[in-house]
Amino acid sequence: IQDGLTQLEAAVAVKDKDKTRSGRAQLLTQIGQLETLMVGEFPFEVPDEYSHLPQLKGRATVEIATTQGTMTAIVDGYSSPVTAGNFVDLVQRGFYDNLPFVRAEESYVLQAGDPPGPEDGFVDPATQKIRTIPLEIKLRSQAEPVYGATLDEVGLYREATSLPFSAYGTLAMAHPDVQPNAGSSQFFLFLFEPELTPAGLNLLDGNYTVFGYVVEGQDVLREITKKDKIVLMKVIQGGENLVQP
Repeated sequence: IQDGLTQLEAAVAVKDKDKTRSGRAQLLTQIGQLETLMVGEFPFEVPDEYSHLPQLKGRATVEIATTQGTMTAIVDGYSSPVTAGNFVDLVQRGFYDNLPFVRAEESYVLQAGDPPGPEDGFVDPATQKIRTIPLEIKLRSQAEPVYGATLDEVGLYREATSLPFSAYGTLAMAHPDVQPNAGSSQFFLFLFEPELTPAGLNLLDGNYTVFGYVVEGQDVLREITKKDKIVLMKVIQGGENLVQP
């Protein structure tokens, strides 16, 4: 890491944006790997009322192939085990394969995960009903996530979230505007532009569940439009961390 910091400083000094970006990404990946190794048992239990949902007890790496290219995302169950578990379960089912991007707003978000037909979420074949998941927000100051309510609703809007909307390619769960606990399969990728949605000052933190970040292939996000689709998603690492109910 120290060697990497030295190389990063050199890239910054000569204003080499590509080397700065790649060097920073490599260092953050190494730090994330070290942090994962420091965790013993999963640090908390999900409330019983959500025990019927898949949970990701750890991290997983997901490859997202689109018609514009391929990205790699880290999905983090340490901060949002239910949301991350739901997502990884759907990836492993092949649910997202060949689904279109239904929203593409420049410098804001890309959204996908709406299946064909009248339903706007995943219909669980075991229940024949749409599987919904709760809003799940992990704060830096608390050991367990806040479930089922926005930070405004519980008076914690000033608190910093563990996974904030502060990176290009933030991965978050979509939900109806007035139903934060009605998320299902649709997710969005945040196209972070500090001038438009400053980190820590936007209206997304505390109102939507962040469950990961794109760590490779962010340039693909700039090319995607509503004419594009997800070709294939697959879990390439960490699938063993998915715990089924």
